[in-house]
Amino acid sequence: MTDFDDIPRDFPGLKERILERAPALPKRLSQVAIYAIEHPDEVAFGTVASIAVHSGVQPSTLVRFAKAMGYQGFSELQEVFRSRLRERILNYDERLEQLRHHAHSASKPNVIFHGFSNAARKSIDILQERLEPGKLDSAVQILAGAETVYLVGLRRSFPISTYMSYAFGKLNIKNVLIDAIGGQAQEELSFATSNDCVLAISFTPYASETVALVQAAAAKGVPIVSITDSGFSPIASRAKVWFEVTEANFEGFRSMSATLSLAMTLTVAVAEMKSRRY
Repeated sequence: MTDFDDIPRDFPGLKERILERAPALPKRLSQVAIYAIEHPDEVAFGTVASIAVHSGVQPSTLVRFAKAMGYQGFSELQEVFRSRLRERILNYDERLEQLRHHAHSASKPNVIFHGFSNAARKSIDILQERLEPGKLDSAVQILAGAETVYLVGLRRSFPISTYMSYAFGKLNIKNVLIDAIGGQAQEELSFATSNDCVLAISFTPYASETVALVQAAAAKGVPIVSITDSGFSPIASRAKVWFEVTEANFEGFRSMSATLSLAMTLTVAVAEMKSRRY
């Protein structure tokens, strides 16, 4: 039996336990684990019935999942998800709903601008809440110690990797942007060694070529730093350090603000560390 004092009472602790135990969970419990990590707000506010429907399991499976994490029942586990929301001052979803209600008095472009601005603000707030300083320090050390940084970010992530390549170049940091033009991505990455580093960026639905490139680099012993959206991401499990970035959306279009903020942070911090070393 799990000791009461050993049960996580805050969300970071619960999240760490879920990620630790997920690989050994049965299929249905694994589905709940993935849903809980990727949709914490829905778990906090939903009913047992609604959460079961959205995660594709029976309600009884939620109880089994809670007990697998050490709790007596699902309501006890759900309370941890709710606790992470209590300190939030602003409810962005309510703000956007009010904005839509008043759309008749504002131009459509103005409504869209405020919608995207609020989504960007929410994204950055979530990143600030979740970012672990130790991870940031470790990632900067890996990147700064690499002879060459290989940047892998395709499809939606391509603007981020392109920016980092541009900024690294301006800061005299040797890097290679993997752009996959002409189908040469594997060849471009084939020169990477254990003395280098791959910084990979991908979000759901994960770009298959990015996943393949990360797997190939990891198999060669090349250190990986990943920016993604879940501990269950295929590019997280291969990384020495990975960052979780959850971008809010407006009308189905996801912000890139938090991802770009993290990319700028890593770029400048790596340059600063290199300047101190040399």
